[in-house]
Amino acid sequence: MRAMNWKRLQVLGAFAIGTGLAVAATGQQAGLPQIPGDPNDTIAKKVRHEIVMYPHYSIFDDIKFRVDQGKVELVGAVTQPYKKADLGKIIQKVPGVTTVTNDLKVLPLSNMDERLRMQIARAIYRDPNLSTLAFQSLPPIHIIVDDGHVTLEGVVNTELQKQVAGMRAGSTGLSFGPITNNLVVENPPSKKG
Repeated sequence: MRAMNWKRLQVLGAFAIGTGLAVAATGQQAGLPQIPGDPNDTIAKKVRHEIVMYPHYSIFDDIKFRVDQGKVELVGAVTQPYKKADLGKIIQKVPGVTTVTNDLKVLPLSNMDERLRMQIARAIYRDPNLSTLAFQSLPPIHIIVDDGHVTLEGVVNTELQKQVAGMRAGSTGLSFGPITNNLVVENPPSKKG
């Protein structure tokens, strides 16, 4: 049964990339009007596509990037060294990319961290408030575990989902310290005033 659940998470994770990546892809233009035909925007779309199509990207990785005049900087964390190398090579081949700065951190290869990732993923995606997110082709909550320290990255729809994800991650009881909840709320409540 555990092997089947692991396989399901791997299959889901293979297509997983947080919506936060789309935000990172256009982060250079945040708050500014989009310029039609902007080369940075074109390159960012192609880079995002390559990351989305990378078959080993999972909910346990967090990849963000910046594009500036053909220069791409990869940041975030991946669970295996080959992922860092593969992504650097893949992005270098994107038309319009002149240089790639690969600042992806390779998370420690630890059985304890792997166990913690799986338990947190189960706790989050089995919760009734969050279970529908697991069925998306791109599950939006990424679970980053670095030597027992847990960080949640990605995008959720509501403040409630953000809070529930943080509580579920903390309920596993295996992390070393508090859970860092960096989830972004896509639809924040409007302030009445």
